[in-house]
Amino acid sequence: MSDKVLESAGTLHGQLQRGLGRAARRAADSAGAGEFVYDCIRRDPRWDPQCESRGLYYARLMVDLELPSGPVAEHLFDPVDQSDPDDWRVELALDVLSHLVRLSRREAGLLLRRYAEEGAHWFDALDVLVELGDPALTIGLDELAAARCDDRTLGMLIPGGYNPVIETWAARQPRIARALARRREAGRARRPAGAGARGGERTEAELLELARRQGEGSIGAIFELGRRRTLALLDLAEELLPARPSRFGGAVCRALREYGPETLPRARAWAAQRGGCEDMGLRILARYGTRQDIPFLMDELRGAVGRREWWDAANPIEGLGRLRAGEAVPLLKTAWTESTYAYLRPRILTALTRTAPHTAESYTVEGLWDCEEGVRREAVRLAPLTDETRVRLQRLHLDTAEDHDIRAAAAARAL
Repeated sequence: MSDKVLESAGTLHGQLQRGLGRAARRAADSAGAGEFVYDCIRRDPRWDPQCESRGLYYARLMVDLELPSGPVAEHLFDPVDQSDPDDWRVELALDVLSHLVRLSRREAGLLLRRYAEEGAHWFDALDVLVELGDPALTIGLDELAAARCDDRTLGMLIPGGYNPVIETWAARQPRIARALARRREAGRARRPAGAGARGGERTEAELLELARRQGEGSIGAIFELGRRRTLALLDLAEELLPARPSRFGGAVCRALREYGPETLPRARAWAAQRGGCEDMGLRILARYGTRQDIPFLMDELRGAVGRREWWDAANPIEGLGRLRAGEAVPLLKTAWTESTYAYLRPRILTALTRTAPHTAESYTVEGLWDCEEGVRREAVRLAPLTDETRVRLQRLHLDTAEDHDIRAAAAARAL
């Protein structure tokens, strides 16, 4: 989460910060749009940088507006870079540069190289260059990687699959070759059988006792209880979830995802009682609730939107969309425009298309320009075909920086 303050959603600047498609569509005709884009890159506006996407969105705007990379370089090499320990200060700028490379702006690759050589967060730039997979951009950087990385960080640079940059480096640097060999060996190694492997031989009572110990074998016991879909796991949830967050409580939440409508009575009680299990209760209501749960879900969505606590809106939106609750449409439209959490918009678009297909058409069109891949995927599938949307679909199809499945779907519809 972030405490960043965003501009109003009614302004171009605020819309660009949120990654809305409407801002990308109007930017070319708006004075000052370029400076707003730079400001977004410099002052990462994402509410949750680990989930939300902006890199490709801002890179496309830089290409469309013919914006030079100089101001991004000034941000990267600002003197504060050497004294600011915050990795997130440059993460978005590096991501934008990587997408600019994919959009054939080769000067962005030179900036990435320079930052890898001179920047404080050089490892992040190296990681981006490895991911780009272009050996021509990384000539000589193998020496830097071998000199600066210990065995652990060197292993973090190596992706799971084939990568031409790493293969080229490994041919020149014995340490990188050994790290690559260790990664491949780890991929071949079989996971050792633990206490959970014997779970099928234990009784339900034995598994519950093992889970309650919160020690060796407890995680396996929790997952075995989940595999059996025993309702006793709901009792265990009431014991573990109200306590401070732990890996055992997390395991219970993951195991409960495999359950079905049989959990609804308990989920309704959890959601209403606020005793520490309410998040899990809301997740279950979102997935399996019936029309009797619509008033409660509406209250939850209304409260989340009113408080501007957008993460809290995710489960109510999912549940109301699944139930095709037409009364949620005004709140869904507000959340689409106002939310500072772009990762919420794929859920909103899905809910709108289910509850109000005609109203949703304009949002699917806007979604073709959205920063979030999930929104673009849904928009490519559902946006009405007009001269404008055909052109956009064609561009998405030809865009080598775009997700492969989105490109394929765009090509099929643009024909």
